[in-house]
Amino acid sequence: MVTIESVTVQLAMVFKAARLRALEESPRAFSSTYAKEAHFPDEEWISRASRWNGEKSILYMAIDGGEPCGIAGVMVEAEQPTVAVLISMWTAPTHRRSGVGQMLVNQVLAWCRARGVGTLRLLVTSGNDGAERFYERLGFSRTGRMEPYPNDPTMMEYEMSRPVGDS
Repeated sequence: MVTIESVTVQLAMVFKAARLRALEESPRAFSSTYAKEAHFPDEEWISRASRWNGEKSILYMAIDGGEPCGIAGVMVEAEQPTVAVLISMWTAPTHRRSGVGQMLVNQVLAWCRARGVGTLRLLVTSGNDGAERFYERLGFSRTGRMEPYPNDPTMMEYEMSRPVGDS
């Protein structure tokens, strides 16, 4: 049975393994890279777990049988406290199309609702059609804003958003 858990300091090394797996498996889905994050010391992962578990941001992991099978994070925009950004979204290939991604997004939406956030935004990389369709099924749509993908300027990232109040 899959459960969704917030990433705590106690789960920092489990999150590290999941994040590195995500970066390696889906390199064009993230603004960071495996090569960069694989060199982070354990203290950095513990620090991330600590600072990303609060009122303005949180990281979640989907766990199946003790193994991570998905991750998602969210942070409230400093300049616009009614807007949050979905980040680091990934579902293991073994768990795609099983509802794990939707469970993660639903948890993020619940966290946003509890903080009075009205809009959830994200960026999806051009060519990642499966992810874009997934987000569309969950009520996200393109906003028209786009920017170059930081790891490959020949690609674009498209902003998508949805109201938080709609389930």
